[in-house]
Amino acid sequence: MGLFALFWLVMVAVPLYLLVVTSLRPSGGYLADGPLSFPDAVTLENYRTVFEAGFLRYLVNSLIVAASAILLVLAVALPGAFAIVRSHSRFVRVGFVLFLLGLAIPAQAVIIPVYLIITRMNLYDSLAGIILPTAAFTLPISILVLTSSLRDVPGDLYEAMAIDGARTWQVFLYMVVPLARPGIVTVTIFVGLQAWNNFIFPLVLTQSPEVRVLPMALWEFQSQYTTDVPGLMAAVVLSLLPIFALYLFGRRQLLNGLAAAGMGK
Repeated sequence: MGLFALFWLVMVAVPLYLLVVTSLRPSGGYLADGPLSFPDAVTLENYRTVFEAGFLRYLVNSLIVAASAILLVLAVALPGAFAIVRSHSRFVRVGFVLFLLGLAIPAQAVIIPVYLIITRMNLYDSLAGIILPTAAFTLPISILVLTSSLRDVPGDLYEAMAIDGARTWQVFLYMVVPLARPGIVTVTIFVGLQAWNNFIFPLVLTQSPEVRVLPMALWEFQSQYTTDVPGLMAAVVLSLLPIFALYLFGRRQLLNGLAAAGMGK
């Protein structure tokens, strides 16, 4: 297991090293040395080029899309998971099954209907046109994770709060939400990653530079015949930092939430 872990570490570390080192090479001579060698001349010119190309605007757009998708999914998935766990209604069980069927539908298979819906809602070429499909396609797995997390809450706690006279919304707000924190963090990171790295929705549903997000902005460093590889790597490095910080903030809760989802009944 130790050898396997070391092998996996090398497989992950080498591409990251190549990514960072290439971003520090001069644009005109990045092919002169070997790809794994440390550059003789380290430069930050590529990062300056990225910021001059409008990186901050694209970063803000991506942050808006990711944060909005996270809030929208949590606003729907958390009460939905609570209803699934506590309700014995047949309607709720059927709804849960329908949500799970959404796991089998890839976005690429229904991109044309999604495009038609967004255009008829007059949301084409807007951030809202990216946020809504992103939230919709991450909702099934989010409900599954949160349902598995809430099923670990002992029934005695619900009974104790009912005896104390707590109403349903009080049980949800003061007991369920704090105890579901690992699942909430897991869903936050999962939805954030999907929204941050999504390419197909921005490609199909937007066209203006004003609403361009980071995955689409990487095309700024490619032309018909050439690609500014060091500049592209610098843009990728900068785009990794926010989502990497999000993972570092919630990595422990993420592991707990994934474990709860894997052992969900």
